Amino acid sequence: MTLERDVAERLAQEVRRTGKSLKATVNEALRMGLGLAGKPQRAPRFEVKPHAFGFKPGIDLDRLNQLVDEMEAQQRARGLER
Repeated sequence: MTLERDVAERLAQEVRRTGKSLKATVNEALRMGLGLAGKPQRAPRFEVKPHAFGFKPGIDLDRLNQLVDEMEAQQRARGLER
């Protein structure tokens, strides 16, 4: 692709002004000219990958924070007893 002189000069000015690469400047100008600027790009699809943690049956996973709190309280109580 060959650019006309006025377009090439304007691109060079914009590269100097913004500090962006020529490629980024050209792509940005084309997006604006084609009406693509400001349109959000589609985010990559979010995928949940299951993981087997190996918990034994009967352990209530919704209460793990409570278990940690209780263990920390016991540890602090042991520290106060010394």
